[in-house]
Amino acid sequence: MKRIGVLTSGGDAPGMNAAVRAVVRMAVYHHLEVIGVMRGYAGLIEGDFRPLSVSAVGDIIHRGGTVLRTARSEEFMVPQGRRAAMEQMHRADMEGLVVIGGDGSFRGAVHLSHLGMPVVGVPGTIDNDIAGTDFTIGFDTAVNTVVDAINKIRDTATSHERVFLVEVMGRRSGAIALMAGIAGGAESILIPEVPVNLDEVVTKIERGRARGKLHSIILVAEGVGSALEIGKGIERRTGLDTRVTILGHIQRGGTPTAFDRMLASRMGSRAVELLMEGATGQMVGIQAQDIVAVDMEEALKEQKRIDYDIYRLAGILAI
Repeated sequence: MKRIGVLTSGGDAPGMNAAVRAVVRMAVYHHLEVIGVMRGYAGLIEGDFRPLSVSAVGDIIHRGGTVLRTARSEEFMVPQGRRAAMEQMHRADMEGLVVIGGDGSFRGAVHLSHLGMPVVGVPGTIDNDIAGTDFTIGFDTAVNTVVDAINKIRDTATSHERVFLVEVMGRRSGAIALMAGIAGGAESILIPEVPVNLDEVVTKIERGRARGKLHSIILVAEGVGSALEIGKGIERRTGLDTRVTILGHIQRGGTPTAFDRMLASRMGSRAVELLMEGATGQMVGIQAQDIVAVDMEEALKEQKRIDYDIYRLAGILAI
């Protein structure tokens, strides 16, 4: 193997740049050339390639987003588009590909692997919703961003004696809401994996008020439903002044934490080694602090579950 490619695809996640840096520098260390694919699978189809050297990835480990950019590609979803991508890679003498992204990106990677291109995936998504790995790149940073917002919101919530609902990302996964809710001391955490019990939420709020608590913070994963509507329901039932903050894409941005930089560096480096070992259709993961290789198709078949022991702990600590 003499030349490999690397791309980032799907939603951006803090730490993607650290992963790109690790891929390039590990490859160069082993005398491999690296081609950066711009704008994910769209750039792969168009042949939007750039050579990446050691200096090209300097000073990016601390930057959020992705220097390779990312884009959705409808064309890549059909066989003709994937064949066009393969032709571009063959023209560029690409002998392997590292795909950094989430489950949608990995489904594309599996297609390329079936067409004969050696592909290894690196999980980069703030949702932490990919099976086979304890953590995905960007999750820790997103959680810390939400906790920082909770800290700020609590100041004004206490001053005005209000109930605040904070809506966070997570259409199918409540991982961000759960972890940030515990770390931020939220009274209630609403996630898509558990049916919403508004009676329980109201009871917690009223119990807190009875013992002199001046505010309540409720975390809502977007997959549960509209925090605005939930907030209206709480206000009607309690008569308390209720406000809603939707954090939105602020959760995707910002400087990656030390944990995410370290995780991305370990995963990106291992992805190159796996390609050199002849692997394909594999995903790099972390399990009990060990970097492992997981079959991508098997990981995609399995739905990652939240830790219900942690969810129960959240309820206990919020009494």
